[in-house]
Amino acid sequence: MRILFVFATIIGLSCLQSLTAQTHQKSRVIILSDIEADPDDTQSFVRLLLYSNQMDIKGMVATTSCWHKTSVDPQFIEKVIHAYGKVQPNLEKHETGFPSEKELLSLVKSGLPKYGMLGVGKGQDSEGSDWIIKILEEDDDRPLWISTWGGVNTLAQSLYKIQKTKSKKQAKKLISKLRVYTISDQDDSGIWIRDNFPDLFFVVSPGDHYASATWTGINSFFKGLNNDVITNTWIAENIQQGHGPLGAEYPDVSWGVEGDTPSFLSLIPNGLNSPEHPDWGAWGGRYELYKPDFSKTKKGGSIVPIAPETREIWTNANDRYTPYIPSAYGRAVKKDTVTFNDFKITLARWREDFQNDFAARMDWCLSSYNEANHAPVPVLSHPEHITVKSGEGFGLDASQSTDPDGDNLSFLWFNYPEAGSYKKEIKINGAENAHGAYITAPVVDKKETAHFILKLTDKGTPALTRYKRIIVTIVPK
Repeated sequence: MRILFVFATIIGLSCLQSLTAQTHQKSRVIILSDIEADPDDTQSFVRLLLYSNQMDIKGMVATTSCWHKTSVDPQFIEKVIHAYGKVQPNLEKHETGFPSEKELLSLVKSGLPKYGMLGVGKGQDSEGSDWIIKILEEDDDRPLWISTWGGVNTLAQSLYKIQKTKSKKQAKKLISKLRVYTISDQDDSGIWIRDNFPDLFFVVSPGDHYASATWTGINSFFKGLNNDVITNTWIAENIQQGHGPLGAEYPDVSWGVEGDTPSFLSLIPNGLNSPEHPDWGAWGGRYELYKPDFSKTKKGGSIVPIAPETREIWTNANDRYTPYIPSAYGRAVKKDTVTFNDFKITLARWREDFQNDFAARMDWCLSSYNEANHAPVPVLSHPEHITVKSGEGFGLDASQSTDPDGDNLSFLWFNYPEAGSYKKEIKINGAENAHGAYITAPVVDKKETAHFILKLTDKGTPALTRYKRIIVTIVPK
């Protein structure tokens, strides 16, 4: 009987792990970068390469922008890759799947050294624009993300050529695979793309260039958040110095730190990010699909011509966010007295987590496995999608979560109202920082969804966080 009990327990745990484990399909991504327009592109490439085993990088294309109109500089992408090649073997000690220096160098391409729409049309093909089409034509059903750090005219030329050389059916199939995230409009081809390809999945904050952009939450000062993680002192200690040749390539901040990084942050598999659902919120911010009211758009400060949007785009959305802060006595965390309600906070609310994650990976460049920290592994004892009835109580549990380094774990459960259809906050009954949480579903008269997030953080150095998103469907009785 004892043998049967043990066997049954093993089978049960195996089924549980199968049920709760997330299958992470790597996101395909091509980077369009106006590298050398601002040192922040090089900063973002350093971070990108540290996550190159968790994304399927299909291309890195040097482009122009409004800040860099007549030249492209692929050699500076290659310089970062050469530095990465020196630490790649050590990165493999911590996680597998990091591509070789040679593989990455083969993916560096160039767009035309022309600004905006001057580089779009008949005879304007480039190595970069043809490469985008080549990757789109591969037998791969995964979406292809175009992470745009500068101008987007290389993609515009790809779309122009597809439209001119493919049948409507072929063009529709290829374009349906594209997902575009632009760091604002940095040339005049962005609005041309949105006007001429109305079905294209497009994330952008249009308007007065940078001031009204969600992505600036990565480097904005927020009174009430930990701003230390974007200071020059933090960068020097955790990234630049004492972390080998890749850290040595990370330049000082000249304008804003890593303004391009938000375009790929949400592609990193961490249990929170879900790239196909920008409205769910993630490391790269939260966005909603609508046509912005141009009469409310600030029109000053942009050197790129702006115009009314002709269709819906994924763009700025507000979160109402009250941080949890450590408590010296009693319950380990408590809600702060400050509450934010804007679009930049949709990204900045996760900033300490993704900066610590970056710092830990930078440690991997030189450290042995035992010397470095690694992310905890959240494990749920129930599915990630559950259905409950109006007014009923239900429990969530992550007691089987683990940490690869044996670190102590902290749990935090919270409702993310903006991510679901039920927009009022649903509070956790009792303590929100235990391994289990009990919740009472609100009374509803129609089917609603509510998103609950488990934030699991270890006590290693730096502290690392992973998440689970539980989507609860609430049905009327």
